[in-house]
Amino acid sequence: MGWNGWPLDRVFIFALGLMFLVIFVQVTLFHYRQNFRHWSMWIPVTATPVFGLCMVLFSFYNVTWLHFLLTVLLSVGILAGGYGSYMHVHGIGQRVGGYEMRNVLVGPPIALPSMITATSLLGLIALYWGG
Repeated sequence: MGWNGWPLDRVFIFALGLMFLVIFVQVTLFHYRQNFRHWSMWIPVTATPVFGLCMVLFSFYNVTWLHFLLTVLLSVGILAGGYGSYMHVHGIGQRVGGYEMRNVLVGPPIALPSMITATSLLGLIALYWGG
């Protein structure tokens, strides 16, 4: 008597949904620390929990409208992550001393926006992987 289980793509979508929720916590802490001084800081804080909850919901409730919604959201997530990467690199350059190693270490984290881009891209791959 075995567990029929979920297809691999559904497990992957569920895991990526949880990953978005963890990214949400980290991004909120970083942007809260900076007092949300630029309007664009709200983009990942509001988008990542929506992405995560939709992906977790989709892993349990596979319907066409949710599949389409996730396609749109994850495509926007790729663009938003790219914009965030630009803003973070630009933010490092605005610090005293510009693009020196100390500012890279203590300034805006360069890798975090690319995590949103990569997770969104993996989510799109997982959505269309199973056919």
